[in-house]
This record gives sequence, structure tokens and C-alpha cells, in this order.
Amino acid sequence: MKALSVRGDYIMDMIAGKKKIEYRSWKTNYRGPLLMCSTAKKVAGAAPGYALCVVNLVGIEYFDWDGLYHWRIELADVIKPIPVKGQLKLFNVDDNRIHPISMQEFKSEVAPLLYLPRKRKN
Repeated sequence: MKALSVRGDYIMDMIAGKKKIEYRSWKTNYRGPLLMCSTAKKVAGAAPGYALCVVNLVGIEYFDWDGLYHWRIELADVIKPIPVKGQLKLFNVDDNRIHPISMQEFKSEVAPLLYLPRKRKN
């Protein structure tokens, strides 16, 4: 399956239904299922270095006012989290590694993977 590396908090927003556009400086002719892989950057509330869901890339539009391509996405499935080393542009991940699961299963699977920064002592 084609895959894309995205900041982990953005992927969590996609899963929650809050993010329906991914902004990119480049376009692709590809449309269809896209595996969303969290970058290794540690962001609070995200699972760095894991593929977490599949979205459908339904369209891409360019907007002059911001100079970016707006990738229209729709959540297809959450998956059993799998470790993936991200790459630039689109890359391939073996379909045999991708297993859709229920949202309840996803929440329990992803909970131990979430990065939660330690609170500083005063």
C-alpha cells in the first residue's frame, strides 16, 4: 500500500475526524487508499514511528493564496499499529502488515505507544 509520513498529532486528528485536508508542497497522480505513518518526532498524544490508519486520498487541489496542494482525505480504517520508518514523498508498505481493527481495539493498542511528556518538578 502507498504510505505517507505525517506528524503524529495530525494523524490523531484525522482519526478523530478533525482533519480532512493534508497540506503539501507537491502533488501526486495517485488516488485511493493511503497508509498514514507517524513521523519519529515526539509530539504529545501521538505514537511516534507507527502506522496508525488508512485514509482515502480522494482529490488534490492547488491554491495560489497559500502556494500549497490541499489533499482531501477521508478516514477508511484504523489499523493495528505497526512500526514503520517514514520516508519522503509516497512510499510502499507491504499490505500483509496492515490489519484493520475496531476503534475500541485501536484505543487499547495505541494507548501504551502514546508519547506523554513528563511534567517538570518545580
